[in-house]
Amino acid sequence: MALKATIYKVALELSDLDRNVYGDFPATMARHPSETDERMLIRLLAFALNVPSDDARGQLEFAKDLWDPDEPALWQKALTGEIEHWIEVGQPDDKRLMKISNRVGRVSVYAFSSSAAIWWAGVSHLLTRARNLAVWQIPAAQSQALAALAQRAMQLQVTVQDGAVWVAEGGRSVEVTPVRLRGAEGP
Repeated sequence: MALKATIYKVALELSDLDRNVYGDFPATMARHPSETDERMLIRLLAFALNVPSDDARGQLEFAKDLWDPDEPALWQKALTGEIEHWIEVGQPDDKRLMKISNRVGRVSVYAFSSSAAIWWAGVSHLLTRARNLAVWQIPAAQSQALAALAQRAMQLQVTVQDGAVWVAEGGRSVEVTPVRLRGAEGP
């Protein structure tokens, strides 16, 4: 018998002072049976750091990544159906990233865990032609602290200022400082 997804309800209150993006973003996240709390919260962090200020170029949505290998963790599709922004979470294969970067407007990767630096050292030289690729590393201690905020029903306040991200839930908060490994300034 196949395992089913665990559903998480999220009320995300975003104040991104760096990009002037503010708002409430309710979300229902399906957590794949093989997904950890850490990875799920990194997906949510990637959402908060990339949600567009308006829907003129399409909405940012959670995709089926672990259920469908042809989809990312998140994507933003234009109203025409064209993919504007493809967002991967984890340590994707260099061939996958090159293939995707040739098909979409922009690609972002949010790598986490203690092995992220080793992964990046092994693939960075293979991705030099991917001009539209941004890669971010979330320090392992910060991603693990973020995972501790996971609950089936979450009310998160996310504040972004000067490249630092504060994620608060109830009386607990975590500071996350994404490290730019490649690509555009600012998450």
